[in-house]
Amino acid sequence: MDIAGYPLIHHVFARLKPSTLVNKFILATTDLPQDDALAEWAAQQGLDCYRGSETDVLDRYYQAAKIFKVDIVVRVTADDPFKDYRMLDAMLAELETKKKDFISNNNPPSFPEGMDLEIMTFESLQKAAQQARDSFEREHVTQYIYRHPEMFKIANFRNQEGDFSDLRWTLDTEADLTMTRAVYENLFSSKSLFQYEDILLLAERKPEIMTINKNQKRSAMYSAKQGN
Repeated sequence: MDIAGYPLIHHVFARLKPSTLVNKFILATTDLPQDDALAEWAAQQGLDCYRGSETDVLDRYYQAAKIFKVDIVVRVTADDPFKDYRMLDAMLAELETKKKDFISNNNPPSFPEGMDLEIMTFESLQKAAQQARDSFEREHVTQYIYRHPEMFKIANFRNQEGDFSDLRWTLDTEADLTMTRAVYENLFSSKSLFQYEDILLLAERKPEIMTINKNQKRSAMYSAKQGN
């Protein structure tokens, strides 16, 4: 999908590349023919790419991390065009300083849906990949960790400015796409990144933009994290 003259996947990577703590970006896509275009795009951008199972995404992540010798793995879902590299760096720093195995910002959520980040040590990812048997856990990468908190040192990164989890900044539906394009039309520049706060200010100035997709249900992943 085109957003402000670029494919969606461009924005996902571009918004995180200014990170000062991440030194490798990998596109982990499927080995299906319909994802050839993604692999070709990655090659054009000089990005590392790993292609694996469509349904066993946990194994796809594990194999990518193992092949590229990654010690800390950041999970970034490709349908979220509003990620914030500053949040990523803050969470990476907290993972290290608190000596955690896994940190997320959505358990419970306090940021808008679509701002989710999950960071884990390679050892934690390996343990999940080797021990998870449930198909749901294989498909959704981190569910084994959420469901076995006794096996991992887990932290949650909370929004210190309040709870904005009622906002929806992800892209699953036509309404989400319309909302995303409206935000980019107002804020996007190829020379600088708009930030999390800029979207909130836009929501104050033009509240009608945030109502475009307000009737979409929040992902079932949030209740699944609690084991429900």
